[in-house]
Order: sequence, then structure tokens, then C-alpha cells
Amino acid sequence: MNPVDSTPATSRAAIPDIATVRGDIVAGLVSSTVAIPLAMAFGMFAFVSLGDEYFAYGAMAGLISAVTAGFVCVLLGDRSTRVYAPRITTTFFLGLLLNSLLHRAPLIDAEPDIATTLLIFFAIIVLGGVLQALFGMLRLGSFMKFAPHPVMAGFQNMAALLLFLVQLGNTLGFEHNIRFTRVLSAIGEAQPLSVAVAALTFVAMWNARRITTKVPPLLVGLGCGIIAYYALVVAGLGDRLGPIIGPLTASAAMRTVLVDFRGLPMAASLESSTSVILSGALALAIIASIDALLCAKLTSQPGELRAGGDRLLIRLGVANAVSAGFGGITNGINIGPSVANRAFGGRSWLSVIVNALAVLVAATLAFPLLAYLPRAVLSATIMVVAIQHIDPWTKQLAARLIKRDTPQRGAVALDLGVSVLVSLLSIAINVVLAVFIGLVLALLLFAVRMSRSNIRKAYRCDTVRSRRSRDPAELEVLHAQGASVLVIELQGALFFGTAERLAQIIDSETAGGTAALLLELRRITEIDSTGARILGDIDAALAARGIKLGLVLSGRTETAARLVDIFRHDRFFPDIDRAIEWAEDELLQKAGTGSSPGFSLDRFPLLRDFTPDQIEGLRGSLEPVAWPAGHVVFRRGDYGSSLYLVTRGRASAHLSHDDGDIRLVTFAAGTVFGELALLDRGPRSATITVDEDLTGFGLSEASFGALCQAQPGIAISLLSALGRELSVRIRYANMTIQQLES
Repeated sequence: MNPVDSTPATSRAAIPDIATVRGDIVAGLVSSTVAIPLAMAFGMFAFVSLGDEYFAYGAMAGLISAVTAGFVCVLLGDRSTRVYAPRITTTFFLGLLLNSLLHRAPLIDAEPDIATTLLIFFAIIVLGGVLQALFGMLRLGSFMKFAPHPVMAGFQNMAALLLFLVQLGNTLGFEHNIRFTRVLSAIGEAQPLSVAVAALTFVAMWNARRITTKVPPLLVGLGCGIIAYYALVVAGLGDRLGPIIGPLTASAAMRTVLVDFRGLPMAASLESSTSVILSGALALAIIASIDALLCAKLTSQPGELRAGGDRLLIRLGVANAVSAGFGGITNGINIGPSVANRAFGGRSWLSVIVNALAVLVAATLAFPLLAYLPRAVLSATIMVVAIQHIDPWTKQLAARLIKRDTPQRGAVALDLGVSVLVSLLSIAINVVLAVFIGLVLALLLFAVRMSRSNIRKAYRCDTVRSRRSRDPAELEVLHAQGASVLVIELQGALFFGTAERLAQIIDSETAGGTAALLLELRRITEIDSTGARILGDIDAALAARGIKLGLVLSGRTETAARLVDIFRHDRFFPDIDRAIEWAEDELLQKAGTGSSPGFSLDRFPLLRDFTPDQIEGLRGSLEPVAWPAGHVVFRRGDYGSSLYLVTRGRASAHLSHDDGDIRLVTFAAGTVFGELALLDRGPRSATITVDEDLTGFGLSEASFGALCQAQPGIAISLLSALGRELSVRIRYANMTIQQLES
């Protein structure tokens, strides 16, 4: 089954109306003016290790890549407006790869065998494209989206840094390519006018949005730089300026690779380098795939939730393999030209074809003109691009690390350290090895983090109690012994590492003065068999010390299915309230304190300020009530105007939802419920169900009205008592919320 193509339906239409076609043509041409210099610059960056002789061919390789990717992706079904060309991350990888291949290449007349080196280089790009397409066919795009960001950020930042540094020689106007590590020693050869032209180009591109919003910043910078450069040439100062790109002057070895890439005469060279080709291609495919998926997300249209990642990998993989056959390099989604394409009216794949055709013209008919592009000007624009490619996430981490009050500074420093380490490894050892080391390191860090404590919160029940109403004697016991009930809320995955850590923490926290432990498991996303078994071991260890264990979780989850064979059903509770009530009942049972068998009116806390005469006066307005267990006194939304005083039994107020119900409070003997309807005459706010056979008294609206007429003093005292009762409930609710959020 092929991955779903999520390209919007409007883009899959044939070719729309004339106005849209005109917009696509204009957008394709404008975006090509942005794509062409970027493709040339990235191509030159990839081949910089070969020196000046291959400078122009690097530019040509970048253009070939952009042309090939554009046509191939559209032919394979891409109907978006994304523009394809070499990317900074993959170009950085290829540049370091080519440099390492040169250092291990056999020598011919004391010089590296460039023909063999390039054959291996392009073989890696071909195989990398094949592997990238294979990733898409195997539907690995969804998994690659979870690639550790510090690793990719490390490559991108080092790529941006090196891309910037490589341009120093050109901006300083050196006649020949000089490695950036030797720039300071050759500073005497710099051309001040070339530096001035480069600075003008840089400033113009950087501030282009202040000049105009109708022209892409890169074109503004190029235009200003080219005009300044050739104005100085006309003024007779050309000998004080740096060189232009220049004509195609590469050696016959490069031409051989471009003309006949099948490599049949060079089979021996490929066979001897199999391990290098395989490892390099795999690393290239991984980097190119992750980069493409990230860019696809960044360039997706508003409202486009799925970007068809697997299809994208297939198209780009095929395009990259074909591109290498023509001497091109690895491509990706070029964000700048893609944004420009859409901003200037691109609405269909036709704009991508127009872009590719324009780049093709630049690579063929117009390349002799592009050869006159000043290197200092092009390098200055690429410096701006390099700065813009520094990963924003890394800059945010660095800023957070500087602040002293930043939470979790250790985790921030660790992520930043991984990014920096990958950056250094990519240039200090081997770029291919750096890819795999970075991935392994990120996976190890992920495993370490997953093995940390997954305790979300822990608290004692001396201040947080269940919603069951208790009489004064019971409250006194719970106030004294409530701290012996420990609640631990868990989150995340519970497997071998986290469960072992949890067992250690529980052993420490329950070392003394704990009678019951309640584990809140509703936020556990996954539990494996090892984690479930360790929970069973925790229960056995606690039982040996006389500590009871209760589990809070939904009965319809994978967690419950894992634990059902280990724990009895009476140890499972649907919410933390019922679990705390169970623990409280255990404490009260041990203390020999049980619920009072019945309450007379003179013992009601609500009526504690009433005189005996007032209680007797109130009794005359009350009506006896009695309901069996399971009876629904009233439902949420029912009209009612009576309050009830419970003298025996229990009843609970709850709200129903899809997964069950939420208990708001349980009313025991000596409590009152239903008073809100009497006070505001509104509908019932919750459903009341009898838990144990209940007896008591009811006060209807009519009886209360008669009481107000006959004995207003008693009525006023009752209203005052109800207000005090509501105040106590609100204070207790606030205290509970504060405790739970602390």
C-alpha cells in the first residue's frame, strides 16, 4: 500500500485558469533567481576541496542538481509548489566527505587520484539516493521524524559555520582559493576594494526588507554587489578586485565522470571501496531524509497537517540518484526559493517546472554569463544565508543556559553539549562516523532520560482527604494519622529502568510511618511485562511491612490489562478520591473508629449553634425521608427545592462522563445536601445516589417559607448555618487544590 499523498486537492488539478498559469510562470521565474545563486554556491561548497580548477564545475553541479530534482519530483507525482536544490546540511556532509576521500585516495605523481575519488564520491551519492527512496518505500519517514534534534542541529550549525568561513577567501579578493585556516597568514594579499564590495552586498541583503518587500533579499544583495563591482571595473580599478567565477576549466577526469558514470572500466576501484561507499551512502541517506522531512514541515501550506513524508523520500531519493548520474549532488527542499515561489503567486506544480527550466537555461545557455559573477559578491550573499541557517533552537538553548534562573539547566546543557559535540566530531574525525556517533549518543541519552524517575508528584494525605464526609471523631483520627497515607502520581512509560528506580524511591519514602501507598497510574502511557512484575514485587515487599497498596487506573487500558493477573480487583480504583477513601477507612478501622450509627438533630454540626427550642421548632418543619441503597434521590438538571439532613447511611454526589463518573462528595450521617436548590431555586447541579440505606429529614421550599413566616429567627439562623457550611466546603476545596498543584 502506497503512503497517502496529502498534497492539497487544488494542487492536483490539471493546469488551472490563465491567471493562475501566469502567476505560476512569474513565481517560477522569480524563485529561480533565488535558487540559481544558492545552487551554485552550495555546489562550489561541495567541491571546494578540489581547488580553483573545479570552482566553476561546483557551480555547474549545483545547477544540474536543481534541474534534475525539479523535473524528476514533478514527473513522480509531486504537485506542490516546493522548489528542490542542494541543501546546506547535505552539502556540508558532501564537502567533508570529498575532503576525506581525497586524503585516502591513491597518489599519481604525488597528487591524489581525482578520477577515482570522484567516481567513489558520485557512487556514494547514487547509492544514498537509492537508500533514501528505499526508506520511503519501507515507510520509515514517520520514524525518522523522531530523529534527535540535537544531532541535526549540530550538523546544521557546523555547516553554517564552515559555509561562512569558506567564503572568507573570496570576500577578501584572493586570486586563488585559500583554505580559511590560512586566511590570516595570507591577509597581506587581500584586496580592500573587494572587501568593500562584499560588505556592501552583505549589508544590502541583510537590510533588503527595509529597502523593498517586492524583491527577494538575495537579489537585492546580488544586484547591489554586481553594480558596485563592475562600476569599479569601469573606473579602471578591476585589478584591485577579486576574481569572477570563471569559465569551465576542470580537468579531463571530471569530464569523464560527467560523460560516462557507469564506471565499468573502474569496477575494481568501486569494489575496493565498498565499505566506504556503503557507510557513506547510509549516512548521507539518513541526513538527507531527516533534513527533507523537516523542510517539508517548514514549507507546508497552512492547514496541511500531513506532508506525505514517505512519498517525498521516494521522489527525492530517485532524483538524487539520477542527479549523480549527470554529475550533480544531493538535493533537498530549498526553503528560500520555495517561500519565494509561493509568495510571488506559485499555486501549482507548473511553477516548479518553470523554475527548473529557468535553472536549466542558467546551466546551459546562460552559464557563460554567470561565469562573470564576482566571487566576492556571491560569497557575501552566502555569508548571510549561512548566518540565517544557524539553528534557532540552539540559539534559544544558549540563551536559556546563560540565565541563572533557567529551570532544568542540566537538561538544557546536555542537549546543547550533544549538538556541539556532533559539530566538533564532524570536522575533527570523520563526517560519516560523526553521523552514527551522534545518533548512538542521542539514543543513549534518550534511554538515560527514560530511565529517570517518572514520578509526577508525591504527597501525604494529612491535608488532602477524600470527598467522603466524616464525623468529628473520624476527622480527628484522620488529622492525626492522615500523613501515613502516601500518594505517588506517575507519568510516562513504566519499564525495566523506570520501574526499578520507582521501587528504590518507594522503599525510601515508606521507610517509616506509612500505612498505605496509592499509586496514580492513569498518566502511564505504557507498561511492559517487566514493569508490571516489578509492581508486583513492590506490593509483596510492602505487604511484608504491613503497608497496603492501592492502584488508581482506568479498567479499559493496557496498563490494567497488564496488572489484572497480578493484583486483585479490589485493589483497583477508578480515581484518586475513591482510593484515598479506601485508605482512610483502613486507618479508621485500625483505630477502632467507625461511622456513627445515627445522628440526632441536636448532634448535627450544621445546627451546633441552635438552642434546644430552636431545634424543636425546626423539627416541626422537617419531613422524614428514607431511601434504599442504589436509589437516585435526584439527577443533575432536575428541578428541586428541598434540602436533606442525613441521620443514617450515605449518599454520593457525582457527575457522569463517557469513562464513568466523577464523585464530588459523599454525604454521611450528620451532613446536609441539596441546599443550593433551596437557596437559588436553580436546577440540581449533580446527581445524588444512595450508597447505604439512608434515613433523614427533608426541608421543602414550602416548609421553609412557612418557617420564615412563623419563626423568622429560626429561618435566619438556618440560613446563617448554611452559609457557614458552604464557606467551610469552599475553604477545604481551595486547600485541596493548592495541595494538589504544589
